[in-house]
Amino acid sequence: MASYPIIQSIQDRRSVRKYDSRPVERDKISACIEAARFSPSAENVQPWRFVVLDDPDVKRAFGEKAFSGIYRHTRWALEAPVLVVLLSELNVVAHRIGRWIQGIPFYLLDMGIAGEHFVLQARELGLGTCWIGWFDVKKTEKFLKVPKHVKACGILALGYPQPRFRARPIRRKPLDEIAHWNGWNRPFMQSGGKSE
Repeated sequence: MASYPIIQSIQDRRSVRKYDSRPVERDKISACIEAARFSPSAENVQPWRFVVLDDPDVKRAFGEKAFSGIYRHTRWALEAPVLVVLLSELNVVAHRIGRWIQGIPFYLLDMGIAGEHFVLQARELGLGTCWIGWFDVKKTEKFLKVPKHVKACGILALGYPQPRFRARPIRRKPLDEIAHWNGWNRPFMQSGGKSE
C-alpha cells in the first residue's frame, strides 16, 4: 500500500454511509485502535476505551437499543460491518475538576483526538468511517454494561466503502476566514509573513 503524507489522508477522508458487506480484518481494527492509543490526553490520563462490535447478532441487538426512538435516523449504521463505541473513563482531576474550573469537558477533547487518530489510520488502510453522535447514550451504556465512571462519547461506523462510493469534493472555508495571526480579526497570510 502506498504511503501518503498525513495531509493527503486528511483531505481524502470522507464520511462513509454505504459499506461493502465484507468483514473488516481484526488486525486492521487493532491498528486503528493502536493509532488512537498514541493520542495526547489531559494530564496523560489516557481515558479512551473502545468496544468493537463485529458480531452481526450483537451489533443488531445493540442497534435496537442505541438507535431506537428519536435516534432511528441512525439505523443506517447497522449496515457497516463494524461499530466501534468510543468510551471515556472520567478522571476525577483531569476531567471533573478541570471542567469545574475551565468549563471545558476535557474528556470530549481527549476522545475527539483519539477518534480522529482512529479514523485517519482507517483511511490509510483503505477503510471508510463515519462519526456518529446521534445515539441513545444511556441505552448504549446499559447494553454494554459499563461502570458508572465510564461515559459513551460517540460511535464510529467502520468498513470497506461500497465499490461505487464516490467521494464528493468537500467545501471548506478558506484559511483567511478561519485563522488569525496574533489576535482576533487580524488578516491571516498563508506565507506566515507579517500583516499590516
